[in-house]
Amino acid sequence: MPHRQFTRFLFPPSFIWIRIYSTAFSPKRSNWKVNSVAKTAVSVNLLSVEHKEAGYWKKEYITKQIASVKAALAQVLKPVNPYTGLPVRTKEALRISGLGWVIILKGKSGRDYVMEHVELSVNHSSVTIVWYGGNWPRLATLSTLYLCGMTPVFMDRSKTPTKNGPRWHSLIAKYSLSPFPESTMIGCDRLIRIFHLNPGLLVGLWQREEELAFVAANLHLHHLVERSSLGSAALPYELPPHTPRLDDTPEYGLHGYQLHVDMHSGGIFCLCSTFRNLFTKKGCIENGYAKLVVIHSKNNTDHLPLVGKVGLSWRTDIFDGCIKGE
Repeated sequence: MPHRQFTRFLFPPSFIWIRIYSTAFSPKRSNWKVNSVAKTAVSVNLLSVEHKEAGYWKKEYITKQIASVKAALAQVLKPVNPYTGLPVRTKEALRISGLGWVIILKGKSGRDYVMEHVELSVNHSSVTIVWYGGNWPRLATLSTLYLCGMTPVFMDRSKTPTKNGPRWHSLIAKYSLSPFPESTMIGCDRLIRIFHLNPGLLVGLWQREEELAFVAANLHLHHLVERSSLGSAALPYELPPHTPRLDDTPEYGLHGYQLHVDMHSGGIFCLCSTFRNLFTKKGCIENGYAKLVVIHSKNNTDHLPLVGKVGLSWRTDIFDGCIKGE
């Protein structure tokens, strides 16, 4: 009898999951013996296990694990930058949660292609995530792209998460991969064309083959960890409703706000500036967004210098380039 079947014969899945649960959440965790499945099984009240439905302890573990990580992250994310209003310990939160990002390419045949990110950079107000490589499926066979946060189910804050363990997917956004309208193309060079898909996704296609070259996502740090870890594979995390400032006057619009602008490309920062005491009229508020004008083209005193020439940098495993602005 194979080892795995023999283990399942002696200890049903319920015993395996209650061992995992007890190891992670026992009040006397430091005294818990985890080197023997048999000792764990003996220590469990058999009657209590038998009266639980199949999958109970697995569900309990995952639910409590998510709550535990959420509580730890809430403490880490408390301190905020006074200029941006964003968490200052985002990198630590990423380490604690073991958070990463994947794109899931849904084929028209029903097949899924899961791709883990190749590059990740944390900026002042966002993270930039890039996927590239030579194993892209043909674009014509794909229907939808799902962008998901990915966290390990089995968490131990003192250890680096293993790559082969089970992962929890949290849907952030999904995009149609039907032929991209020309209006979504934002730049090109002799090798690629780049398309922008809302929200926040860039797709690079090879000029000659019209196949995928790279995918890049830019995600704002506002509730990033929550959006990337607390949703499900089918439903995004629902953000808490925004509560306007107490001194806002709905009839006239919004006032007393500030805007932080962070422009970067390929690891080079072109502009980083904060504008304060902003206001907008009611007619400029739509679908949860407000129009805030901070730089006027006809007012030279508003103009700000840019570092270098602004361009859109891209790279794959073979080529790289930069599409310069006019």
